[in-house]
Amino acid sequence: MVRIDYAPWGLNPPHTHPRATEVLTVIEGTLQVGFVTSNPDNRFISKVLQKGDVFVLPVGLVHFQRNVGNGYAVAIAALSSQNPGAITIANTVFGANPSISRDVLAKAFQVDKSVVDMIQAKF
Repeated sequence: MVRIDYAPWGLNPPHTHPRATEVLTVIEGTLQVGFVTSNPDNRFISKVLQKGDVFVLPVGLVHFQRNVGNGYAVAIAALSSQNPGAITIANTVFGANPSISRDVLAKAFQVDKSVVDMIQAKF
């Protein structure tokens, strides 16, 4: 289990737990939570949660939480594994060491190589 504290408009960025389902319970505040289903549908499912609401994030799927309230928010997350793993998508893709080739990333994200360079420089 983990407690997550969110500043106003704070974000737990898109990430995945490759070995665990996550059950998120809002203790204080208002959170938007969302996940994307697997290929080929890639369907985005999102809900705004209030204090006391619970949301299940399926194992391995990319998901996030964002504080959409005016004050602080607090949530408790329970994970179905003692070793759930955590892969933050942007850090993993753009902050890899050594770097993933900008040619690969430019093609994957359908952007110019200069855009990839700019994003990689932030990590």
